[in-house]
Amino acid sequence: MTATTVRVGILLAMAAGLLAGCSSGDHKETKPVATPMGRTFVSTAVEGQQIPGGGPMTLTFADGKISASSGCNTANGTVDLADGILHVGTLSSTLMACPDERGQADSWQDKVLTALPKWRLDDATLTLTGKETTVTLLDKKVAQPDKPLIGTAWIVTALMTPNAQIRSRTLDDMKPTLTIAPDGAVSGGAGCNRMTGHATPSPTVNGPDVTFQIGTTKMMCAPEIMEVEQAVLKALDGKTTATIDADILILRNTNGSGLTLHAA
Repeated sequence: MTATTVRVGILLAMAAGLLAGCSSGDHKETKPVATPMGRTFVSTAVEGQQIPGGGPMTLTFADGKISASSGCNTANGTVDLADGILHVGTLSSTLMACPDERGQADSWQDKVLTALPKWRLDDATLTLTGKETTVTLLDKKVAQPDKPLIGTAWIVTALMTPNAQIRSRTLDDMKPTLTIAPDGAVSGGAGCNRMTGHATPSPTVNGPDVTFQIGTTKMMCAPEIMEVEQAVLKALDGKTTATIDADILILRNTNGSGLTLHAA
């Protein structure tokens, strides 16, 4: 073997070692950056101008879109989270008139969201930092855990048809109620009459489906009250799907009717 051959072999071995070292350093695993997409957050603190009416601000991120409410109307639009900046597209909003200071909540919210605030997510805490206002929000599942279906006293706040959600002064005054005991026993008031009956499955619900068998007392009340009662009983007639979000329960019956209820 010649001296030249030895020198070439050494150089090739050194080059292979350098390449191996570079290769091992180029494959460092990077953790994906956590984003708020697919989650809902509720404000817990505000630095700067406070939310008119007290809020809170609620932000929901889903499928590249944002839904926002701060005590009055709900605004919806597209959102881009690139580079740690909240880029919100044109927002469309409901047009409800809100009393007192809450009437200014929408303009406060629009100013915060369109100011290109920086966002940071630390586990369950989302922070929006703008030039004038910083909002700290907590994951809704942590801030407002879902109430249990069983054992919670629920108050009907809206009636649902296949095409609409209905609220009325009569409904607000009568406050129909519903409670399911651990053994499946149902109690409450339909508006005029007292309800009794049974809900299955019991004693705990494994899944969203609940089937009601309801009976009532036989009193007669004013026509508008009886109309509310009939709508409540129709929604609780047979198989329903129960969905709980924090302290809101939605029951949808296979017959097309339904109820929105709030934990008492």
